[in-house]
This record gives sequence, structure tokens and C-alpha cells, in this order.
Amino acid sequence: LERLPARAKMPSLTINTNVDLGPPDAKKDLMTKLTQVIATSLGKPDSYVAIHLNDKQAMMWGGSDEGCALMTVASLGAINLKNNKKVVEGVYTLLSDAPYGIKPDRMYCEFRDVSRENMGYNGATFAG
Repeated sequence: LERLPARAKMPSLTINTNVDLGPPDAKKDLMTKLTQVIATSLGKPDSYVAIHLNDKQAMMWGGSDEGCALMTVASLGAINLKNNKKVVEGVYTLLSDAPYGIKPDRMYCEFRDVSRENMGYNGATFAG
């Protein structure tokens, strides 16, 4: 099997929100922008960035069903204070701006620095 080179990167972003992120073309546009935020912030090729949007979810924050979002960023390395701040700034800006309007104080973003042996791709782990 052809595998990624040993130095390959794999950042991913998953967003769960109770907000309707729009029709497929609007979601594609948002995912394209999110891909650029993740790639630029983490210093990774955009060709390795995976984005997963789960909108219109049953969610509450502080007892209110007002717009909110729970996010996870996973990456093989590049998870650190400097990069995480860039990710949060970019992603929160996109989701708080119109038409989504999710308030920044109603979003959490968890960062996971995944070890190579704990991430599979193309029939193997990144460690081999």
C-alpha cells in the first residue's frame, strides 16, 4: 500500500453546533475557509487538512439553546500555545461573524496532540 511519507501531517477539525450552517455550497465555502485557518495556523499543507461539520445538533450551553459550538482540533504535532491561539482566533472569527453569529463565549475548542502510533491512515498508523 502506498503510504504518506514519515513526516506527513494530519490536522483535522470537527465542529459540532446547534446552528444551521446553511446549504451545501455555503458549507463548502466555510470548510474551505476553515481549511486555510487550520493549515496556516499549524503550518501544515492544506491537502492534509480534514474538516467535519455537524450542524443543527441538539445542544445546550448554560441551560440555553442559543447558538453554541464544541470543536476538536487533532494534529500530529504543531499543537502549542502560539498555534492554538491562531486557530482559535481564526475559527472563532468565522463562526461569530454573520450569518452564523455564535458568540465567542459560547464556543469551546479542544486541542489534541496525537502521537503517530495513535493515528491510522491508508491501512496503517503514521508510525508504520
